[in-house]
Amino acid sequence: MSAFYDSSQLKSNMSHRDNCHNNAVAESFFQLLKRERIKKRIYKNKEEAKADIFDYVEMFYNAKRRHSACEGQSPAVYESAWFMRHGTVQETGVYSE
Repeated sequence: MSAFYDSSQLKSNMSHRDNCHNNAVAESFFQLLKRERIKKRIYKNKEEAKADIFDYVEMFYNAKRRHSACEGQSPAVYESAWFMRHGTVQETGVYSE
């Protein structure tokens, strides 16, 4: 697997066993989702909950909410800037310029 990462100019996000830092971003996201959205609402059904969570993630969290991990930008803006600097990802998922 390491040769694939090297040839594709990718970095693995997997850390060693018992390394708590590997999940920090995901845990932070779910903590914010619960605090900012889910705990403030009562959903009538599963579909309403799914639609509201989708709205939070796609319309607010990715598009507007600024993140320290993204140099103070929203994930959408940070990702766009990254692709402008580094090229694109082809359908194969392999980075190219």
